[in-house]
Amino acid sequence: MAKVRITQVRSKNGATQRQKDNLRSLGLRRINHSVEFELTPIRAGQIEKIRHLVKIEEI
Repeated sequence: MAKVRITQVRSKNGATQRQKDNLRSLGLRRINHSVEFELTPIRAGQIEKIRHLVKIEEI
């Protein structure tokens, strides 16, 4: 699996509760906060739901 870095670049204000829950489950708490992890199908699905709020970089 590929290793990725996810960075929150937009505010969660105005996002649905489901999108806020996805941000929290990925460990993103504030703008410019980054997390790194292996890309699994489950995480890829979570990222897809919030791709307008985050920046994705492959490591």
